[in-house]
Amino acid sequence: MTRRTILKHIPLALATLAAPGMVLAQAYPSKPVKLVVPFAPGGTTDIVARVVAEKINGPLGQTMIVENKAGGGGKVGANETAKSAPDGYSLGMATVSTTAANPAIDPKIPYNPLTDFTPIINVAATPNVIAVHPSFPARDYKGFVAELKKNPGKYSYATSGTGGIGHLQMELYKSLAGVFVLHIPYRGAGPALNDTVAGQVPMIFDNLPSALPFIKDGRLIPIVVAAPQRLAQLPQVPTFKEVGLEPVNRMAYYGIYGPKGLPKEVVDKVSTAVKKTLEMPDVRKRIEDTGALIVANTPEQFAAQIKAEYEVYKKVVETQKLKLD
Repeated sequence: MTRRTILKHIPLALATLAAPGMVLAQAYPSKPVKLVVPFAPGGTTDIVARVVAEKINGPLGQTMIVENKAGGGGKVGANETAKSAPDGYSLGMATVSTTAANPAIDPKIPYNPLTDFTPIINVAATPNVIAVHPSFPARDYKGFVAELKKNPGKYSYATSGTGGIGHLQMELYKSLAGVFVLHIPYRGAGPALNDTVAGQVPMIFDNLPSALPFIKDGRLIPIVVAAPQRLAQLPQVPTFKEVGLEPVNRMAYYGIYGPKGLPKEVVDKVSTAVKKTLEMPDVRKRIEDTGALIVANTPEQFAAQIKAEYEVYKKVVETQKLKLD
């Protein structure tokens, strides 16, 4: 065979080799996709994940199955996503806790939040809230601070786990407000809420969507929120900025990511499917009714958000000298 003949056949050979990969990319997904929620059922991460998963089968072309994998303030579930095969069939919910707060405080965390994942889309951003059990002596922010300062160490607060956003934001709040309350970590916001509503713990730092139903029922009293401005759902509750603590006034994000090395075709397919799902009026309403804001940004924008938030909490940990309990 002459050199010219060999060169002539190279494009055909390359096309033949590329064909299987192209077919796989076009066929994705050919089976159900798992979405790992790194917290117990009942929390905001779980709520957002299930709202999307219930309706995404049309745009995605396959069922999305939510699987709760709680533990370690979210790092158990996040690590499962990081270590999964980059084929698009095992994705995870990315939160501030798993991609910023927990990695910032835990030197032994088994993954790198900036290099071990492929960000796909930020689904929604949510306000955070400090809420107390109705038996707490105060029902507004001024009384709340006065009570804590009068009784340092008397009260405790619940969060979704050690190293989570609730933990770090509350610790930041404590340092700036000059108060002391004991941290009680749980394996997710659901269990933390259950004990706070039952009066086992007097207060909680939580994401608004999971706490709001209990607030509406009068089983929790909202004290202060982390949000750009006062919320329509809680018009009487001030923001951290209003009470002079703007550094604590940070919202949480709830996005979808996969392990590093996820093919662009898969990223684009999932991102497009999620965006189409979020355009459905009933999905948008269910998310916004919780107090959350739809984001639906690009993979590149979400990656930049994760990096920025990680740097913020890394600085918080260093400045406040925070360590794991």
